[in-house]
This record gives sequence, C-alpha cells and structure tokens, in this order.
Amino acid sequence: MLGLSPIHLVLVLLVIVLLFGAGRVSGMMGEFGKGIKSFKAGLKDDDHAAAAAPAADAAEPARRITDERPIEHPVTPPTATAAPTASAVTPPSAPRASEPERR
Repeated sequence: MLGLSPIHLVLVLLVIVLLFGAGRVSGMMGEFGKGIKSFKAGLKDDDHAAAAAPAADAAEPARRITDERPIEHPVTPPTATAAPTASAVTPPSAPRASEPERR
C-alpha cells in the first residue's frame, strides 16, 4: 500500500526540480559526487598510512619521558576506622528517640 512505484518516484523528482530548479539540483548532485570521491580517497589514504605505520614504528625505538618530577605531596592511603560497636547501633525494632511510639 505504501510502496513507491516508478511513477511515484518520477513525480517526487519532478516536484524537487520544480521547487529548487534544475541548475541547483544538478549543482547539489555534483557536490554530492565530489564528497563521495573525497571520502573514498580519504579511506584509501588511511589504508596506505596504516600499512606504512608499522614499518615506521619498528625503525624508531620508543622514547622515555625525560620530564619526570617528584610528587610534592605523596598520597597517603586512608586509615582504617574501627567498626561501630553493638551499643552504638540501635536495633530496627526499637523506636528511635525522634519518632513517637505508634499504637
């Protein structure tokens, strides 16, 4: 029911040409084609660069960072605190001092 037949596609293209004009539509399609060519060329350049990169990495050894500075304030680990005692913890069934008893 909602399929596009060739007649529908021709009508859509005709409306686009009427709205934008033939010159502008052909210019947009030309720019679209140039963009696709540029994209494909970029992909090829990435493939060539990726193939050449391992050879360049093998020729030059890794460099060590020479600008090492000592830490001014060393980080100390947190100290362990004692676990709360049983008297400090109120059981859940006992009413708290801030809550009135319910009956």
